[in-house]
Formats: sequence, structure tokens, C-alpha cells
Amino acid sequence: MKLLRIGAPGAERPVLLEIANDGHERYLNLSDIAEDIDGPFLASGGLDRVRAALAEGSLPELTPPAGGWRLGAPVARPGKVVCIGLNYRDHAEETGAAIPQRPVVFMKDPGTVVGPYDAVLIPRGSVKADWEVELAVVIGRRARYLDSSEEALACVAGYAISNDVSEREFQLEFSSQWDLGKSCETFNPLGPWLVTPDEVGDPQDLGLRLSVDGVPRQNGHTKNMIFDVAEIVRYLSQYLVLEPGDVVNTGTPAGVALGLPDQPYLRPGQTVELGIDRLGTQRQLFTDA
Repeated sequence: MKLLRIGAPGAERPVLLEIANDGHERYLNLSDIAEDIDGPFLASGGLDRVRAALAEGSLPELTPPAGGWRLGAPVARPGKVVCIGLNYRDHAEETGAAIPQRPVVFMKDPGTVVGPYDAVLIPRGSVKADWEVELAVVIGRRARYLDSSEEALACVAGYAISNDVSEREFQLEFSSQWDLGKSCETFNPLGPWLVTPDEVGDPQDLGLRLSVDGVPRQNGHTKNMIFDVAEIVRYLSQYLVLEPGDVVNTGTPAGVALGLPDQPYLRPGQTVELGIDRLGTQRQLFTDA
């Protein structure tokens, strides 16, 4: 299933998207069975309720307006956003970092999460705003001291595209902690959809792509993760409790501005487009804060 949230910021409503083999799209209103797509929805068996209503044919269809809807993040503000750094060997190598022996973990302000087509604000004083296409994992059940990969994957509600936008000067030169350069306003576009595991298949079999103003910058594959999705969730559960609705960003492949010799960092007016197999696409205009 593909779940999304439509509407103005702070007033989004939950929707199910069906895409037929011929490309025809149907938008089904979930408002009668879900107040929102969030932690309480996931924790209370919300996905099962959607499946049951879909099978019954009881979900009313919505007609998109002429200009389309604004899409919010497919999950309402998560309790936390946990990120894994340097999780692709080629990305670690391009930045001159050692290949990690254990996952590199940092946190990102949940308030950074915005819609997949919302503008991204370049912070005041920024000179090194950077892009990072990532596979995001959305947690569907409480994950605490998990013992196996199977248990870890059973805690996954679905997957989405994440742009882990970073300000490299803030991140690496102004602080010994990465969070400062990761938690600027609007620095985590998410979506367009939350796609359930049955539609995604193997999370280690997804291509990732990103371009800036139409110029390809990143072209990677989740099979090249150092730590796969199951191991990331299992590992994190040994040190913190992952709750339904939490988001885990799993790292980015090579091709970020930090790793390019001419360092073409983002400037106001530039557009970033990114996509992941079976998860859709995003596009953001970068503007002054």
C-alpha cells in the first residue's frame, strides 16, 4: 500500500493511493478510519484497518483538484529521526572517512521533516548546503532489544524517500556533533509515500538517484549499504527504544557536494530531484531562509 497525507501544513489528511497497471491513479480517503498517519495510527493496527477497508471497498474516492494537492510528509511529525552516517562504502571513501566498524548514529530534529515538494530553506550564513538521498525506514511497532533480523524487519511499517539535507560547515567545522548541521529548518523532506513492505520487497534491492538542476549527482543502490536495514533496526534497539512513527534515515551513497572536488554546494534558486525504486520521487526548490 501507498499512504500519503494531503493538504496545507498542519491540516493534512490521510489518503491511500492505488496505481493501476495502466498508470491510472485512485485516491481513497482514509479520514473515516484514521485521524492521521502517525505513531498512534501505526501502533493501533492502522495498516490492518486500511487493508480491511480496502478489501471491503468502503473507502470513498477523492478527485484531485486541477492543480493537484500539496503533499505533506507521509508520516506526521515523528517522535524522533535517527540517522546512520557513512553507511555506504563509496560515500565514506569520497569524504575521506574510515569505513565504520559499527553504525555511526546521530539524531536529527523531528521538526525538520517537511513534504517532498516543499521548499528547503538555506540557513542564514550557510555556504555549504548539501544534498543526500536516503532510504527512510518508518517504524510500525515498538523495537526494544531485538534479537534477530527477522524481529527487526517485523517492526518496519514501511519505507519512504528522505533527503537528509546537511550544512557541512555547521556540521563539521562549527561543532563536534553532527546534529548542528543536520537540524536546520526544513532539512528533511520526506515522501511522497509511505510504502508498506509487501510492495517494496527486499529493501536491499533499491536504486537511489539524485540530480541538481538536472545534472546527475548520486546514483547508488541499497545493496551497497555497509549495515543493512535489518541490522540497523536491530542495532539501534540495543541502545534506544524505537517507537511507532519514528523515522530512521539509513545513509547516502557517493555523489554529495562534500565529496566533489569543486564543491558545488547548493545556492538559492537551485532544484534538487531525487527518487528511489518503488518509492516515487521528490523535488525541492532551495531558497533563502
